[in-house]
Amino acid sequence: MNMEHDTATSAEAQQSAVRSYYGETLQSSGDLRTTACCSIDAMPEYLRAILARLHPEVRDRFYGCGSPLPPALHGSTVLDLGCGSGRDAYLLSSLVGESGRVIGVDMTAQQLDVATRHREFHAQTFGHARSNVSFHLGDLADLAALGIADASVDVVVSNCVLNLVPDKRRAFAEIMRVLKPGGELYFSDVFSDRRLPRELLADPVLLGECLAGALYVEDFRRLMDELGVADARVCARSPIELTDAAIERKIGFARFESITWRAFKLPLEDRCEDYGQVATYLGGVPEHPHRFALDDHHLFERDRPMLVCGNTADMLAGSRYAAHFRIDGDKRRHHGLFDCAPAVAAPGAAAACC
Repeated sequence: MNMEHDTATSAEAQQSAVRSYYGETLQSSGDLRTTACCSIDAMPEYLRAILARLHPEVRDRFYGCGSPLPPALHGSTVLDLGCGSGRDAYLLSSLVGESGRVIGVDMTAQQLDVATRHREFHAQTFGHARSNVSFHLGDLADLAALGIADASVDVVVSNCVLNLVPDKRRAFAEIMRVLKPGGELYFSDVFSDRRLPRELLADPVLLGECLAGALYVEDFRRLMDELGVADARVCARSPIELTDAAIERKIGFARFESITWRAFKLPLEDRCEDYGQVATYLGGVPEHPHRFALDDHHLFERDRPMLVCGNTADMLAGSRYAAHFRIDGDKRRHHGLFDCAPAVAAPGAAAACC
């Protein structure tokens, strides 16, 4: 058999299984058989307040694994990959405001039917003159077919969906294509501690529960590096428990985590280098008046200078967060690798590792 045809057939079978699982097998989040979907407790309080205003049907058909909604989104164009019934898309609708735009993409028609029929409900709920959300049925690895242009999106989010895409390299390449320079990818997904046997993809339950298609975390880092993303940051992570005995027997040899990542479309170095730069959070990010977390090891307190590596300085200065930070120093003098030890470099300056 032609290998290229065989690969295409396998991908079609995988996508068909995913559409069936999310369009027919699952009727609500209560039908899921693992803890891949995080509880409401993982969501910040300000997002919970918006969530309470969403249509009940949209909330009930949610199947995500985190809360990958970054701050400072007002006026932004945000792309939600694997939007499903529209829960995150409608949260984003409120966050970007009437001047912003949200684009939802999903491969499951039944899920999009739920999302689409509540567009006007949410526009009225948020006080918008018209809906700022559009939904598209299509392949997450072929955004060009949906008319999403190069460098047209400020932020890309995804919630436990990219593991379901057969061609992950193409999907992440498409993400980087549509992001504007300085744009942000912020997503949650299931990752494994090893490479998984391909034959597990033939199991519709393991696939639908976001396990069989999970990326080995180190392969994800390598893939991002190949696409020009040298420094993707972990923002949050939590273990996934295989509480279903049948699932544990099939795939319990591996360990799984829900990980939230942040990556920027910026020319960064592959190591954390020390240029003696200092970043200070000036405040102004809604719902983050006192401190701002860039990732799981960079927590900036307002008005408190922090010594940072060159990559961190570039992330803050080259993205939409630039207005909220002061960066002191430049890259004219190099001091070697950034010292990740928790030491204070100067009075009032806290050290952070990269």
